[in-house]
Amino acid sequence: MKGLPFRRRLGFALAGLKLAARRERSFRCHLLAAAMVLGLLLATRPAPLWWALLGLATGLVLMAELFNSALETLLDHLHPERHPAIGAAKDLAAGAVLVASVVALVVGLAFLLR
Repeated sequence: MKGLPFRRRLGFALAGLKLAARRERSFRCHLLAAAMVLGLLLATRPAPLWWALLGLATGLVLMAELFNSALETLLDHLHPERHPAIGAAKDLAAGAVLVASVVALVVGLAFLLR
């Protein structure tokens, strides 16, 4: 797939986002939270630093959720039966989403308490 034009590669990325939004409830919930963060930022118009911090924290959660979904999809395809190692990999990926979510929550609380 190397050497494809940017427009084609962008199409693959957008297809992945659409797929996640269609198939993953957690991703849709995080998208809703991201929209609420954007609404809060638009309503309060804080300093650019807060836009950056909240944007990075929100992006971190969305990225973690996408990686988690990608890993789960791949593992379910390669090994559909239950297996302790597969379960551990899925739990680790879910833990990454939790860590990213807690970081975003801490940044959000810092913004609200400023």
